[in-house]
Amino acid sequence: MAAAGGAGTAAALWSEVNRSGQNGDFGRALKSVNKLLQINKDDVTALHCKVVCLIQNGSFKEALSVIHTHTKVLTSDSITFEKAYCEYRLNRIENALKTIQSASQQTDKLKELHGQVLYRLERYDDCLAVYRDLIRNSQDDYEEERKTNLSAVVAAQSTWEKVEPEDLGLQEATYELCYNAACALIGQGRLNEAMKNLQKAEDLCRQSLSEDSDVTEEDIEAELAIIHGQMAYIMQLQGRTEDALHLYNQIIKLKPTDVGLIAVIANNIITINKDQNVFDSKKKVKLTNAEGVEHKLSKKQLQAIEFNKALLAMYTNQADQCRKLSASLQSQNPEHLLPVLIQAAQLCREKQHAGAIELLQDFAEQSPANSAQIKLTMAQLKIAQGSVTKACIILRSIEELKHKPGMVSALVTMYSHEEDIDSAIEVFTQAIQWHQGYQPKSPVHLSLIREAANFKLKYGRKKEAISDLEELWKQNPRDIHTLAQLISAYSLVDPEKAKVLSKHLPSSDTMSLKVDVDVLENSPGATYVRKKGGKLTGENQQKEQGQGDVKKKKRKKKGKLPKNYDPKVTPDPERWLPMRERSYYRGRKKGKKKDQIGKGTQGATTAGTSELDASKTASSPPTSPRPGSTTATSSAATSNMIPPRHQKPAGAAATKKKQQQKKKKGGKGGW
Repeated sequence: MAAAGGAGTAAALWSEVNRSGQNGDFGRALKSVNKLLQINKDDVTALHCKVVCLIQNGSFKEALSVIHTHTKVLTSDSITFEKAYCEYRLNRIENALKTIQSASQQTDKLKELHGQVLYRLERYDDCLAVYRDLIRNSQDDYEEERKTNLSAVVAAQSTWEKVEPEDLGLQEATYELCYNAACALIGQGRLNEAMKNLQKAEDLCRQSLSEDSDVTEEDIEAELAIIHGQMAYIMQLQGRTEDALHLYNQIIKLKPTDVGLIAVIANNIITINKDQNVFDSKKKVKLTNAEGVEHKLSKKQLQAIEFNKALLAMYTNQADQCRKLSASLQSQNPEHLLPVLIQAAQLCREKQHAGAIELLQDFAEQSPANSAQIKLTMAQLKIAQGSVTKACIILRSIEELKHKPGMVSALVTMYSHEEDIDSAIEVFTQAIQWHQGYQPKSPVHLSLIREAANFKLKYGRKKEAISDLEELWKQNPRDIHTLAQLISAYSLVDPEKAKVLSKHLPSSDTMSLKVDVDVLENSPGATYVRKKGGKLTGENQQKEQGQGDVKKKKRKKKGKLPKNYDPKVTPDPERWLPMRERSYYRGRKKGKKKDQIGKGTQGATTAGTSELDASKTASSPPTSPRPGSTTATSSAATSNMIPPRHQKPAGAAATKKKQQQKKKKGGKGGW
């Protein structure tokens, strides 16, 4: 009777478990399963149901504990998926992979989980193969989700591994597919196309979510946050930092639940701020330290965040914190260059340039793969210290770069600054010899030869430039400019050779331009307008003078000669100057204001009027005749009188000297 009662109770409990499972009430189902296990603690089906109920309720640790406790009853094949899934959700990704690989048979759900695990481990090639196999060999309602995951893998390859994605023929029918396609385009640098895809994804997302009446506008904005974040990232890459910053801050105000999204946005804001707005950057750093961030982001994303933390510590003058973070990054990534550069930058901020160079030198010896970048940094530090020659020595030690046109240009510029022309020519020679051996007659090779020839001609090394010019002319015999340079160089070294080469120059008839002079003169071309205050030299001055002569001829008029003009008398050279500026001007007489003519009432006479009559003073100099005056001078004398404009009074030089002294006494209030 007891056994029959127990069997009836078990059947009722199983019925309750089945009903609760169909209704999604896994908490109630778990209670019934526990009652069943009280009846039979080793019931395999009951234990399996308990594990499933715990997983559905999110109790992954308890479910994993049940599996480990009943390993003898729960065989690995029967519980493999549940065990691997618990490990995956508990972020024990390596353990989950081992569990999946230990299964004797790979079911479809195990393959799905396998793809997710490989994606988290960033093994994108293997992950791509798994999803391709799933899409090819399965037909159910989850095909759209698999395509979405496949596009996510392609986007990750393009972004983190810089692999050009292949066209998988995925139609961008959902906003998830559009978003992943945009991420792949960003990885290729096709930013404008990526922005269009994101805008399409936003429209599709709004359209699909608005069909659900239970979804609010806040829910839609929260779903769009990741799309808007990617839009802001594109703006930042395009240099539109203000627009990007505005959109980033809008997303943060929404307080999205995705801690990975918040951490990425906070990091991007810090990179925009750089060494400005440090207080805001310090607040944003806290968002990157949220719990669970390390499980949401890729290794390169986490690495970039840590690098930016170290840089922020440097910008905020937290030297110890900067050294601590950069040292930790270097220990985690021994071959990575950035932690060493951050340490060197911190030493430079502390004015320890010698220590920074020593640090870089040690790292270059330990990591030959990064030696080129390290040496470039060392050269920059040497230039900052003013040691240009030492910087040149460092740059010339970079074997893989010293023959590049950019490096040759930099070295020649620095040697020219130091007036070391021989070393600059040596740099040109070595680069030309290298290209002669590996890339003869290539555009770069010929360009280096031409630049070397021009450089030598510029500094008067015509003899050394001859070989370069001959090589260039040999490659292009129709290059008249090179031929002219070659003849010019030979004219100082070997005039006979210059004469021989000059025969290759085209005749003047072939070089003349076929120009219709009449049409050119009648065409409405630009007219010359002389600027005020401008100075003309050389040919322009001659042209200007020629134009002036033409204008004078057109406006020439017969001038009027003054009365009593005598062509035999030399005109006064100072006749065009105002009277006060002439050398013989004596200035006004002072102290006789009371006796001036014109003062007083009309018709009044003063005692000193007679003194003002120059005709009565024998010693007064001759002046121009007054109308109606009577003098003792005869009419013949008057006719022979020299006008004042043609006169040059005696003693003009002495008077000029006195006049200059008087001007000095006058001070600022003079003429």
